[in-house]
Amino acid sequence: MKGKRAARKVAAGAGVAASTSARREHWFADAGGRDVAALVIPPHAQSERSFEIFCRLEVSNKGGHADAAHALRVLVDGVLEWSRNVPTHAGGNDSLDLRLRRTVPTGQPLRVTVSAETRRSTLVKLTITADED
Repeated sequence: MKGKRAARKVAAGAGVAASTSARREHWFADAGGRDVAALVIPPHAQSERSFEIFCRLEVSNKGGHADAAHALRVLVDGVLEWSRNVPTHAGGNDSLDLRLRRTVPTGQPLRVTVSAETRRSTLVKLTITADED
């Protein structure tokens, strides 16, 4: 893909990849089975940008525990944006998703951090995707 940037590791251990074209940017962080994912979109020196951000937590409750739960917490630029703690469906997989939009001023980065918690369920995947509008 033209303009593709190499994936790099961040402190939380999430894989971060970016691709850009003359029109739109696409950013992705995958924490895998870890409980924190961080995505930092670097500043653009010449223009304001808008992004649609998608955060997803996938969990499993194959043990069928009735008291299983999972939680997702989303910080944007260090400020709590959204937080939920819900029961996990027994006997299979479950998820929590958040979709939001952010406008990033010229010369400013965008930092998105998601953290997950589980009780009697297993974290399967934690990801952040950001697509420029």
